[in-house]
Amino acid sequence: MPISEFGALRKLTAQLDSDGNVQYQLPIGEQSIPLNELIGKEITLTYNAMINCMHCGRKTKKSYSQGFCYPCMQKLAQCDMCIMKPETCHHHLGTCREPEWGENNCMAPHFVYLANSSGLKVGITRHTQIPTRWIDQGAVQALPIFKVSSRIQSGLIEVALSEFVADKTNWRAMLKGSPEKLDLVAIANDLMPKISQKLADIALHYGEDAVESLDSDVVNLNFPVQRYLEKISSFNFDKTPEVSGTLLGIKGQYLIFDSGVINMRKFTSYHINVKWN
Repeated sequence: MPISEFGALRKLTAQLDSDGNVQYQLPIGEQSIPLNELIGKEITLTYNAMINCMHCGRKTKKSYSQGFCYPCMQKLAQCDMCIMKPETCHHHLGTCREPEWGENNCMAPHFVYLANSSGLKVGITRHTQIPTRWIDQGAVQALPIFKVSSRIQSGLIEVALSEFVADKTNWRAMLKGSPEKLDLVAIANDLMPKISQKLADIALHYGEDAVESLDSDVVNLNFPVQRYLEKISSFNFDKTPEVSGTLLGIKGQYLIFDSGVINMRKFTSYHINVKWN
């Protein structure tokens, strides 16, 4: 007998178990659907032409910044450009849209890490978002290399490292399979001298203890994927209200069907019906 749930989407939630396996859930309305156990089953997602802002709840014809209405996108600190470019954080200038939010989220410990998703990349994340950030990016390996006390400091280090390492994931490559394992520790050791002057500049500006070099172990992540697709086609609820197929796996924020993939985070706040057998 088919089972169905209806409600507003939220980004996929996930946990890393003791064996390094990623366990996924799909929050929809008031429910949270365990997804790993649905792999191999026929699933239908139907968009019901309704979007409610995840902050204020008002109806909106279009979702901005992955789940917000236009007024909220314009006024919320979490939708500001500095979220995408942390090195441009302006909290210290007194111009943050929401100073209290910034104090709690940006003026807090952050990590700079290397990851292997579609290949080697550098990234940053708030201390509370490990390993969530790595899961969301589909990283099969991750290594924290620096700890700092604020978002802007992590952004400055990321910019320095991005001269030598990619700072974005190629989502199509990430969804075509698992990349070859990398020696992230050796790569990190090779990168350190290349940014020594930038690290010294940060220490001069923010204090000698601003940047803490870490001696961490590599974290390995195993994603629940039965089979990858050779050719990636992406579904969009705005163009195709119904998405259906056999769920082959989950990686990053993507559901991988035999018929294509869909980025669930992109459609945060969309009201959908989920049905499976």
